[in-house]
Amino acid sequence: MNVVVDPNGPPLAVVPSNPVPEGVRAGYFVTSDNARLRYALFPRKGEVHRGTVCILQGRSEFIEKYFETVADFQARGFAVATFDFRGQGGSDRVIGNRRVGYVDRFEDYWTDLRSFHAEILLPDCPPPFYLVAHSMGGLVALDAGRRDRLMFDRMFVSAPMIALDGQPLSMVGMARLANALSFIGLGQFPVPGRGERAMSEKTFPGNPLTGDAGRYLRTAEILKAQPGLGAGTPTIRWVAAATEMMGEAARDRFPGSVRIPVLMLAAARDRIVSTPAIEQMGLRMRTGRHVVIAGAQHELFMESNAIRGQALAAFDAFITEQSG
Repeated sequence: MNVVVDPNGPPLAVVPSNPVPEGVRAGYFVTSDNARLRYALFPRKGEVHRGTVCILQGRSEFIEKYFETVADFQARGFAVATFDFRGQGGSDRVIGNRRVGYVDRFEDYWTDLRSFHAEILLPDCPPPFYLVAHSMGGLVALDAGRRDRLMFDRMFVSAPMIALDGQPLSMVGMARLANALSFIGLGQFPVPGRGERAMSEKTFPGNPLTGDAGRYLRTAEILKAQPGLGAGTPTIRWVAAATEMMGEAARDRFPGSVRIPVLMLAAARDRIVSTPAIEQMGLRMRTGRHVVIAGAQHELFMESNAIRGQALAAFDAFITEQSG
């Protein structure tokens, strides 16, 4: 079923397996370059006040997917703020084909975050501000950490997309190839051979995202209720933008340029992003470190209770105890 939680805000997809956290307020904001993005705010629970957690999603994700994780942070005394990046979820699509993932430049995601910080976080949310980011959002977070050290107090990053796993070329080589294909007019075409099947019980076995069937099928249920939230196969232009940024993250100067305290979690069984690349960056950062979660696949917040428990325990040690 699809319902409007806030009569004055955008619709949120609500399904029986995914209850909406208490007190949600949803709306739209407009970025500095005029993209309309969907956001949601959730108040803290209880008397403890620890500030606001800002959640940055991975590629093709959406607000509803993180309801369970939002409730975890609320229970710890945090307000939560999140939004859908341009090109996915309930936000504006960049091109007419809603079934593919597209962005002109990776820097556009920085524009999304910077605008959200100015338009929503600063005026509407209690400080201090902590950033929790996953996968593509993790790369956006690390980029933000070198651009503005005062935007967030700390960053907690899950399986950041700093290099893709099992690719025939380096990230720089992939960027050059994808840029060349974009230059000759193929940028809006989906990546060949990457047709993505709808999530279902049939696609769960062997999937590279999570070993938890319940949470996998919960995401499938949300997308079945509201198919427009999804963003399917990435386009060649998206690959060019993303791998160009990943190539920048591979440069020697990048780890030392991140100036906000950061903890990166890596999944030992990740088949989406490169766990060795995360480990190497963690060892070279001046203000950060990394932890590898044994047995975990890519989506740490969508994994089994045991694995999620380890991720949340790391969050508690790094942010909750620091925030008092």
